[in-house]
Amino acid sequence: MIYEYQLRLLPQYAANEATIKESIAREKGIDSRTITHVRVLKRSIDARQRNVFVNLKVRTYVNEEPCDDEYEHTEYQDVSGAKPVVVVGAGPGGLFAALRLIELGLRPVVIERGKNVRDRKKDIALITKTHKVDPESNYCFGEGGAGAYSDGKLFTRSKKRGNTRKILNVFCQHGASTDILADAHPHIGTDKLPRVIENMRNTIIRCGGEVHFQTKMTSFIIENEIVKGIIAEDLTAGTEKEFVGPVILATGHSARDVYRYLYDKSIEIEAKALAVGVRLEHPAHVIDCIQYHNKAGRGRWLPAAEYSFVTQVDGRGVYSFCMCPGGFVIPAATGPGQIVVNGMSPSNRGSRWSNSGMVVEVHPEDVSDKPDALCMLRFQEELERSCWQQGNMRQTAPAQRMVDFTRSRLSYDLPQSSYAPGLISSPLHFWLPSFVAKRLQKAFETFGKTSHGFLTNEAVLIAVETRTSSPVRILRDASSLQHIRVQGLFPCGEGAGYAGGIVSAGVDGERCAEAVSVFYFNRQADK
Repeated sequence: MIYEYQLRLLPQYAANEATIKESIAREKGIDSRTITHVRVLKRSIDARQRNVFVNLKVRTYVNEEPCDDEYEHTEYQDVSGAKPVVVVGAGPGGLFAALRLIELGLRPVVIERGKNVRDRKKDIALITKTHKVDPESNYCFGEGGAGAYSDGKLFTRSKKRGNTRKILNVFCQHGASTDILADAHPHIGTDKLPRVIENMRNTIIRCGGEVHFQTKMTSFIIENEIVKGIIAEDLTAGTEKEFVGPVILATGHSARDVYRYLYDKSIEIEAKALAVGVRLEHPAHVIDCIQYHNKAGRGRWLPAAEYSFVTQVDGRGVYSFCMCPGGFVIPAATGPGQIVVNGMSPSNRGSRWSNSGMVVEVHPEDVSDKPDALCMLRFQEELERSCWQQGNMRQTAPAQRMVDFTRSRLSYDLPQSSYAPGLISSPLHFWLPSFVAKRLQKAFETFGKTSHGFLTNEAVLIAVETRTSSPVRILRDASSLQHIRVQGLFPCGEGAGYAGGIVSAGVDGERCAEAVSVFYFNRQADK
């Protein structure tokens, strides 16, 4: 027999299959010897009260074994002789678009300016050692996109846009832990996600698709307002090559050269609101004590604690973003003369620190009296350049203790930090845009009142967090997902302004693949 139960357990009883079996036997009056297997379907931590509980939905097998896998398999066919579709970018939007194209009987040709995920890791390591950024291979550019080496969190609120469950299942099919199917805030981890991405690439190639690394799109091939393909530069050979087919443009939120190319070619784009601020880093133990209401912290059975803060200050949202419990702050610039910080966590979330972006909502009218399509992009660039100058023109990040920032005073020393290139004390309250700094100061006071101990000089602000989302939206038709004017061009994912993370980008990638399939079908019908 198979039963499903809702359980509310203390952390030590939710820790593993054996203790869950014991709890089911005790609560439901079942002989534990007859429980052959348990499968956790949903898991979340309830830390709202002093006693922390784990809420579980559990499928229980009594005197029988599971006859199915924990995840749903997707069948991928051989498309080596099928019609080609050019996918520009091998982040989550591009990878999931390519896999969905294979399902639909189309052949993806993936073009990625950066290196494969394994070689990319070496370039990322060099940022800390040399303080130099490879503009084509870094935390944002390369196989896997910005999420591959900056955390791999899979939580999304965009469930209305598509099948988020399928995205998680595809990850599991390619090697991710099935825990992501159960956890309220699923997370693969930067130590494990690269292997999963490699497996996804191998599926694309095995089915007849193509993946071209260190190949950078330079222009579209456009005839009669229809995109017929792209021209790309082989960055290793210095030669150009044409790739023919409709184009899924999934270049990510940091491909500024692509935005400028679209703008110069009068392909409609618009400035989009985004959020900028800092990375706020606490000792993980401080956050554990606050969130779990216990001076001893998380103890043996609980994971590093998460938090989420949001408030309104002077008509703009101020909120925590991309919270990384037990994680690290990383250098995420994509070129010289920039400092950009982001956060990541390994799968065990075991570092001594916890961090999050603390950001302020910024609209085009906040940065320009006459906003144009690139005004938010320029604002990002200017802020990153100012940060670089404050950091002594290295990847040494300007930083300030949290209470000192709130009280507008310089920090004469800084706490230990996970940020490997190093920190330098700097008056962030003085040189950050005043409409950002003042709102952050007021928000920190608010957060400190609602969460005692959060506002502390043990915490440090590390500048600057600017790549929360795309500064540009590439306009597309809501039904066909094609660009509003140019047929055969399908702006996709976070870089196009239609997603906000790994899962939502994956969902948008699948939707764009389906739209390309309809486009091909309609063109055949017209003929």
